[in-house]
Amino acid sequence: MYKKTLLFIGLFVSIASCTSDENNPFLITPTQVGTLKKESRINQLDSIFKGDSIVRQTSGPQEFRSTDEIKIFSEDGQALMTLEPLQEFDSTSTIGYIRILDPRYETKHGVNIQSTFKEVLENYNISRIENTINSAVVFLDEINAYITIDKSQLPTNLRYDTDSKIMASQIPDDAKIKYFMIYWN
Repeated sequence: MYKKTLLFIGLFVSIASCTSDENNPFLITPTQVGTLKKESRINQLDSIFKGDSIVRQTSGPQEFRSTDEIKIFSEDGQALMTLEPLQEFDSTSTIGYIRILDPRYETKHGVNIQSTFKEVLENYNISRIENTINSAVVFLDEINAYITIDKSQLPTNLRYDTDSKIMASQIPDDAKIKYFMIYWN
């Protein structure tokens, strides 16, 4: 009887925690960022973020204007995220890229825009690291994300070199995330 009770309690807690994750307005998973889902379309943003402010930045000549970036601000004016559509000129397009701006958005392991590289490394497998002019781009394929670490935080011999392969062991544990990006394509 005691074992059955423990099993029931464990099952209940497990189901309850799954349900709360799905309803967490700031949870990042491979297929969601808060209330935004991978299958969400650009033309649904007004209903997904009702009460928040949506700012669409466009570029190009008047007759060929496209939405390059969509910024989402909370009711109190705090920047939440920046979105880019997967397909330009298509209001039915899904989201291609999301730049996380608000530290309340975090993964199930608590990784957010204010996390250190050590926190990322302790919770996720690094798929690859790309060396760019100003940053090390660290890919976390299991959550469809990448983070960038500013090269100013790397050892001097890597700061001005774009040819060297950057290894995770070369990135200091206390390195801060510059950009936290989710990609859905």
